[in-house]
Amino acid sequence: MIKIEVNNVEQLLKQLTALSQGVVYKAPLMRQIAGTMQTTVERNFAAGGRPKWLGLKARQGKPLIDSGELRNSINARWDNDYAIVGTNLPYAALHHFGGTVKAKRAKYLKFKVGDKWVQKKQVTIPARPFMQLTDADEKEIIDDIQAYFRKLI
Repeated sequence: MIKIEVNNVEQLLKQLTALSQGVVYKAPLMRQIAGTMQTTVERNFAAGGRPKWLGLKARQGKPLIDSGELRNSINARWDNDYAIVGTNLPYAALHHFGGTVKAKRAKYLKFKVGDKWVQKKQVTIPARPFMQLTDADEKEIIDDIQAYFRKLI
């Protein structure tokens, strides 16, 4: 038989109430997780990939970093039940997962490399994952969750 003796019932009820409310209303936790994930993506860009992204073949510069458009499009959203980090740029998935772009409306793709125009039937973009979490990033999120519940008690 287990016997539990409670000396301060009011304090126990206060802590149980805080815990139950924190489990039901999780938006502050989701906001923290979304912020941590967004910081992780920013670290990926700052490091040029974790692991490092393949360099550019046709020109000088740093892939996914030079214009800053993709990096600046990263946004975080959260609600009571989710935390999301993403981008609305249509080409983001191609850069993240890699793939081949083929000419659709013309015989060739035409684009500028340096000061010259180039024509290709297709271009293969290597995967440069920028929306990934390292083991350390996942641990940081777990730490966020644990800290949230410690605060509730």
